[in-house]
Amino acid sequence: MKAYVLRRYGSPDRLEFTDVDTPVPAAGEVLVRVRATSVNPYDWHGLRGEPRVARLMAVGLGLRAPKSPVLGCDMAGQVEAVGPGVTGFSPGDDVFGLLEAGGWAEYACVPEHLLAPMPKTSSYPQAAVVPMAAATALLALRDAGRLQAGQRVLVNGASGGVGLFAVQLARALGARVDAVCSAANADQARSAGASEVIDYASEDFTRRGPRYDLLLDVAGGHGVFACRRALTRPGTLVLVGGPAGRWVQPAGHMLAAAALGPLARRRTVLADIVSSPAKRELLTTLATMIDNGQVTPVISRTYAFSELREAVAYQEQGHVPAKLAVTV
Repeated sequence: MKAYVLRRYGSPDRLEFTDVDTPVPAAGEVLVRVRATSVNPYDWHGLRGEPRVARLMAVGLGLRAPKSPVLGCDMAGQVEAVGPGVTGFSPGDDVFGLLEAGGWAEYACVPEHLLAPMPKTSSYPQAAVVPMAAATALLALRDAGRLQAGQRVLVNGASGGVGLFAVQLARALGARVDAVCSAANADQARSAGASEVIDYASEDFTRRGPRYDLLLDVAGGHGVFACRRALTRPGTLVLVGGPAGRWVQPAGHMLAAAALGPLARRRTVLADIVSSPAKRELLTTLATMIDNGQVTPVISRTYAFSELREAVAYQEQGHVPAKLAVTV
């Protein structure tokens, strides 16, 4: 089978498009013929090996090369075979999943608990852009943020994958949602359900006056004490990312926020989808919401599998609107 293999950290040019052995599903695993994948900032960190502090962690990236040479956390496709003990899927089933790695290949062996039936109304590319971004947004709002219907929500960084899904999800969960993004992406945020759009280039949302019950900070750029100015007294700040950096960021931004959180008079929490044990439940919930028309995957560009390096390079530029899909 064809796959992109990364033997050493570096630029997208380091991704070697080559033949590798088709994996065989072990006990509890499902072999999936990948039909579409996506590109996320999470994949970029794995490609570059950044932040470099993560290379020193026991569950981190690996010192000189990723522990899994085939990257890619988003995937949608068809079940090809199942390993011993798998009861929830059969060959031919359409599935999508949130993988630790392995999505940038024609076939992937995936633990059963990381897969869910694909939304019936979605194409493979539409389903493939959902897992990492939408599951992160749902985890942040519903679980970490404890969002309730009727609350007022602000999404900082509403034009990217996580942020755009978050706007739709907050609206679907019964909240009034405002968005912070660039003026160029304001119409996209409004079409996703934002009542008001704040241009971050001309206004500081932490100083403009309205207070929110929940602030979802995807973009970073403001500290905990600045963000609390935009919250009601019982409000909650949820962090899912921050500014990129070679050595420590965005991990440093999130760890600092977690350390300072108890000193702020508002609840501050982190939403970590990578370590969440609820990936399958999140994906199942998202599939239902997509089929019910409450959430719509938005794709800004679609690439062929042979163009995956170009998709990664575009993602690296930052400020990519919505999601990138790659057909396999």
